Amino acid sequence: MTDLLLLDTLRQQALGCTACALSERRRNVVFGEGNPNSPLVLVGEGPGDKEDETGRPFVGKAGNMLDRALADNNLSREDVYICNTVKCRACDWSTGKPVNRPPAEEEVTACRQWLEPQLGILAPKVILCIGAPSARNLIKKDFKITVERGKYFPCRYAKTAIATLHPAYILRQSTQTNDGGYSLLVADIGRAWAAAQRLMLGHSAKA
Repeated sequence: MTDLLLLDTLRQQALGCTACALSERRRNVVFGEGNPNSPLVLVGEGPGDKEDETGRPFVGKAGNMLDRALADNNLSREDVYICNTVKCRACDWSTGKPVNRPPAEEEVTACRQWLEPQLGILAPKVILCIGAPSARNLIKKDFKITVERGKYFPCRYAKTAIATLHPAYILRQSTQTNDGGYSLLVADIGRAWAAAQRLMLGHSAKA
């Protein structure tokens, strides 16, 4: 069982983090939520505007799609744990208005002081990386999402790790005749969950 007190202590410490410049303009630290005893942890890149506003991961349009993909596997947020590699929103303020941008390397590095112990406490059987940036952070630096999506990889934070397409990418690619990769997201969540269940029983991750 996950040490909930230890996890909450880490969360409280993260809420006051000033290790990088992202802390200067954030509204909320987005630490993570869900079932801390789940064998499956979903890890995205970082919070956007809605996440920064609410302090919750994946709650905008991309979050709605993730919820739908979970539901298509008969799962919900209560069945998994969801977090990000970076806990504060990364923005470009050069125009005076915040525009989402990828976290800089130093920001990713600074946030590892929270991510690594968080995953250590959660001790998942499987990590599902949501999007290429998360996979490059947790699986390998040269991860190629279009080629290596859905495959099992060794991971220091879990028994195995899998990566899938980010819902934001799927939304951009979707048309009236093309689901943009949504069916792949659903399938990858299903594979990750099935692998987590097998590992809980002491079996191999691979069917």
